[in-house]
Amino acid sequence: MTQAILYIHGQGGNPQEAEQYRAICPDLDLIGVEYPQQYPWDALPVIQAAYEEASRTHSQIWLLANSMGAYFGMLALQDRPIEKALLISPVLDMERLILDMMSWAGVSEAELQARGEIATSFGQTLSWKYLVYVREHPIQWNVPTEILYGEKDELISRQTVDRFVASHPCTELTMMQGGEHWFHTEPQLAFLNRWLAKAVSHALDIFQKRAD
Repeated sequence: MTQAILYIHGQGGNPQEAEQYRAICPDLDLIGVEYPQQYPWDALPVIQAAYEEASRTHSQIWLLANSMGAYFGMLALQDRPIEKALLISPVLDMERLILDMMSWAGVSEAELQARGEIATSFGQTLSWKYLVYVREHPIQWNVPTEILYGEKDELISRQTVDRFVASHPCTELTMMQGGEHWFHTEPQLAFLNRWLAKAVSHALDIFQKRAD
């Protein structure tokens, strides 16, 4: 196959999740990427290496990413040629998410800086080094992108998504009424599959017309 999709899973996920999308993308080689999930500086070289390996055997690379995987994927591949990005419940502004989690935990920047790391009651560990890294490594994203977002996403605000879409004119947003951050119920998964099938088909049609 000349086109491949790199699948970057979210927190707690695994590359085998890519299999559920294989039937929707029969004309593309779907590659699930295993990477260290805790810190971006560890994930970055692994995702970039997966891209380079796929590029040796495929002429076009797409990105399919979920939640935190979208942040890691965009950070790692922002300066690589990507034909299309398909993002599910994406973390589009990591600094905003970290600041939100600090607010939920009642932690100030001064306190986090002094302590370095702080475990929260909701299972996340806040890291000063992580926050500084995010601020020092902004993402410049210029890839045609499709976003699937749940109306009731409890992690990513609608304002964050709207800001990203407004500042990235090549982005299309699809929102599922009643959808959550984690698309896991039967209706949610059916909606996700329809969205992905339509996005892939539309992109392939554009590429074919371009080739003709």
